[in-house]
Amino acid sequence: MKVIIPLAGKGTRLRPHTHLVPKPMLKIAGKPVMAYILEDLERLGNVEQVVYVTGHLKEKVEAYARTQFADLPAAFVEQRVQDGTAGAVKLAQPYVDQDVLIIFVDTIFETDLSVIKHSDADGIIWVKEVEDYQRFGVVVTDASGYMTKIVEKPSTPISKRANIGLYYIRNWKLLFEGIDHVLTQPTNKGEYYLTDAFQYMIDQGAKLQVIDVEGWYDAGKLDTLLDTNRTVL
Repeated sequence: MKVIIPLAGKGTRLRPHTHLVPKPMLKIAGKPVMAYILEDLERLGNVEQVVYVTGHLKEKVEAYARTQFADLPAAFVEQRVQDGTAGAVKLAQPYVDQDVLIIFVDTIFETDLSVIKHSDADGIIWVKEVEDYQRFGVVVTDASGYMTKIVEKPSTPISKRANIGLYYIRNWKLLFEGIDHVLTQPTNKGEYYLTDAFQYMIDQGAKLQVIDVEGWYDAGKLDTLLDTNRTVL
């Protein structure tokens, strides 16, 4: 299995901290956010390579990954243009030749990733039920627990299951076909969204299983960063 970790963002919502420290290296309970994710990957095993999509302060991210997690084979690719999540994952395509786990590092999550070893779905999307669903992209499922669509920041409670930025894709060829399709469409507020590629997969008949995580702690804003520190401590 390959792993893609997009972490090119400038972390504007976390300034002034991110002027000198890349967002994925801000600390929660004394440990960088990205360390929690990489430790999960070490426990999971069967990771052939981690592809880091870097950008802001990329030298610090690369040095940390190479020294602290040297046992995880790594590749680094720079996202020079901040054109969205679909654009970030597209940059990792040359390294992907098998099933892939995609993890965004704005959050710390609690879930058993070993479920991917037993799933026969085309992919898995992890979610967390929230009350302030208007802030998020929410996932709608059918009666069998498969995703039918993602709705960005809904005004009505069509779903309260927030997309948390953790995905496993078995059908990786269809994923990149979907990304290529998204990249030919007009941008959404200047960005291309990975979730639109998932919608393309579903429209082509793919089955994306939806699983609720046990815990999800936001590390992408100043106020939630404090809350997450409190919770983890």
